[in-house]
Amino acid sequence: MNTVSTAPTYTPDPRQLAQQRAALAKQQNEAAIGKVAEDFEAFFAGAYFEQMFSGIQPDSVTGGGEAEGMFRSLMVQEYGKAVAKQHVLGIADVVKRQLLQLQEQR
Repeated sequence: MNTVSTAPTYTPDPRQLAQQRAALAKQQNEAAIGKVAEDFEAFFAGAYFEQMFSGIQPDSVTGGGEAEGMFRSLMVQEYGKAVAKQHVLGIADVVKRQLLQLQEQR
């Protein structure tokens, strides 16, 4: 006797799939908005540090020059990124909240 056993097949609910996709898209969107807000805070902090360091004269040991100016610029950018990662200023939180509110209004 030849019997063929068939395993039950699973058919996903389209509404449930749509809800899962929407939830995943929302999480990804919030993460992207968080990154943009953090980048904005890093830019703002970097500009602030640039003003702070603008009055400091080059060190006589290193001799100043173009290389020191370039290094200082890169260092200031990294300071801004470090401040933004720690959310010290709180700008990223405000920007993220505002962007999410604007998006919900659409």
